[in-house]
Amino acid sequence: MSVDHVVVTTTVDSEAAARTIAASAIEARLAACAQIVGPITSVFRWEEEVQTATEWRVECKTAADRSGALEEFLNVRHPYDLPEVVVTPIIGGSPRYLAWLVEETR
Repeated sequence: MSVDHVVVTTTVDSEAAARTIAASAIEARLAACAQIVGPITSVFRWEEEVQTATEWRVECKTAADRSGALEEFLNVRHPYDLPEVVVTPIIGGSPRYLAWLVEETR
């Protein structure tokens, strides 16, 4: 099965940072749209200790052939030393929406 559309997810430490990342990815035409979810509570191991942090998740919808460029874009602009960037395939959806998603990333 060919994957033509993906969701690229990252997390940041403030709503303002989430809005900036979302808007800049869309302005660069690397994502068609982005949702900001939060605040959320993240629990993770960092520097040998279990940490808890309040974060905002940014979910960017994009064409699969733009995901590598979006990942690089996020890594360069992200405020974290080691940002979470996860790519999840979209295996179905509204054909009109998915066509729009591709059109907006060109």
